[in-house]
Amino acid sequence: MLDLRDPEQYIQRLLKIKTKDGDVVPFQFNRAQQRLYELIKRERDAGRPVRIIILKARQLGFSTLAEALLFHDTATRFGVDSLVVAHTDDSTNKLFGMSRLYYETLPEPVRPMIRNSNAQEIKFENPTRDPEEKKRRPGLRSSIRCVTAGGHGIGRSFTFRNVHLSEYAFWMGDKTSIITGILQAVPASPGTSIIIESTANGFDEFHARWEAAVRGESDYIPFFAAWYEEPQYSMPVPPGTEWTIAERELAERYNLIDKQLAWRRWCIKNNCSGSEDLFKQEYPSCPDEAFLLSGTPVFNLEIIARRREDAVKPLRRGEFVYTDNGLTLSNIRFSDREDGIISIYEEPKARYPYVIGGDTAGEGSDSFVGQVLDNTSGRQVAVLRHKYDEDLYAKQMYSLGMYYNTALIGVETNYSTYPVRELERLRYPRQYVRETLDSFTHTVKKSYGFDTNSLTRPVIIADLVRIMRDTPEVIVDSATLGEMLTFAYNERRRPEAMAGEHDDLVMALAIAYFIRSQQSMSAAGEPEEGKRWTRDMWDDYNRASADERMYLRKKWGNPNG
Repeated sequence: MLDLRDPEQYIQRLLKIKTKDGDVVPFQFNRAQQRLYELIKRERDAGRPVRIIILKARQLGFSTLAEALLFHDTATRFGVDSLVVAHTDDSTNKLFGMSRLYYETLPEPVRPMIRNSNAQEIKFENPTRDPEEKKRRPGLRSSIRCVTAGGHGIGRSFTFRNVHLSEYAFWMGDKTSIITGILQAVPASPGTSIIIESTANGFDEFHARWEAAVRGESDYIPFFAAWYEEPQYSMPVPPGTEWTIAERELAERYNLIDKQLAWRRWCIKNNCSGSEDLFKQEYPSCPDEAFLLSGTPVFNLEIIARRREDAVKPLRRGEFVYTDNGLTLSNIRFSDREDGIISIYEEPKARYPYVIGGDTAGEGSDSFVGQVLDNTSGRQVAVLRHKYDEDLYAKQMYSLGMYYNTALIGVETNYSTYPVRELERLRYPRQYVRETLDSFTHTVKKSYGFDTNSLTRPVIIADLVRIMRDTPEVIVDSATLGEMLTFAYNERRRPEAMAGEHDDLVMALAIAYFIRSQQSMSAAGEPEEGKRWTRDMWDDYNRASADERMYLRKKWGNPNG
């Protein structure tokens, strides 16, 4: 028996869609649509408001599904108002046409009453002009409204239960202002839904919202669908076809068959003006690939996209807690927290040397950052990032340095020397020392911290470009790689973060690589005398705080095995 309140049953047994060939057929979920539906169902079953942002390849049917879900909720419940916003008038007409077709092809017994409207709106109300009749049989008093982005006051003075924002990356006008007004109109309560979906359009506001969702900085769930999920993106392989090395690697990475590669090659040639970059934007294989066609990048974006696909989650997240007596820090330990400001990818190894590059909040950045490298390999092992006060940043850096075997710390001094001076006051034992020429005495002066200027900046960035080209596997943090995607040359060929983006993680990493020469690049040798530690003892030592390690050495003696 049909359950009208079950969206999946309602859509696949009652609704009809128009195919690309113009045929009207029953709506059956494709693979990508089924994945999205399962995500939405999971959120609803958990009693959470549905908040999803979709990055997609072209024509996978997500607008069709979003309209169907919105239609079902509005056409089966009392007092539900829903809004659809498209990027062009033609798209608005198309999306409204979907809802009209859903209604017109509904079986009569389940078709609610509607009142005619001049606007692109379906009002599920009794159309009678008899007030008594309307009072007795009002209808659902629900509505679906379709509008084009760019109009004034969209969503203002309304309350919506469901909102579908289509091709957000291609909205005209002030997208941020428009979407802000719309989102305020949806209560943050269970049963409501907001679906933002779009193909990519470079590093724009949609990209910023997508990245925020990926980093967990918003309640929106990121949902990506690649081109190869569409079964129709396939065609016979012409006789004599030979695949390139890149095509074979693509097939291996995504488990593609030859017919999919043949369609991809055909689409690049015929639908994308021969541009593989344009194909990646319109038909991406992974999220980062969708945004590659933008600006003049400093780093190889394809390498970064692949690294982000393979990026691992941190072993731990948290921050350091300590006792501060006003003179120094003691009882330092790492406190785990899901929303922690420090991500640890590798725990410190005994006798291994580490370096930490630091970037302070200033021009182009609102965060304080620390990048930790294993100096024997150059591998990124931990990242600190937070909107700190300067004194708290310095204390976290002190603690991070002590945790990683008294790492060499080099903090940028361009916008403030306070963190460097605070580390000195706390008597941190190992800071990067730079040499400068005193303009008055003409003698060489040594100072703590790293000075980013017109001479040093090109050098450290060029070195980071080399590292990402030759040994990209040493960079493991997804957020750092994300900043590299939006690090580009401006009109004066100066490498910097694109408008609205940040480069604090990039600069801190570049500083960390530059200062490596002031730290040992090999693990310390075994002491001549000492006690052989067991594997359990080493495990305890590697997990211990700086103070705890001192205690363990006193208790067990220096290790020699």
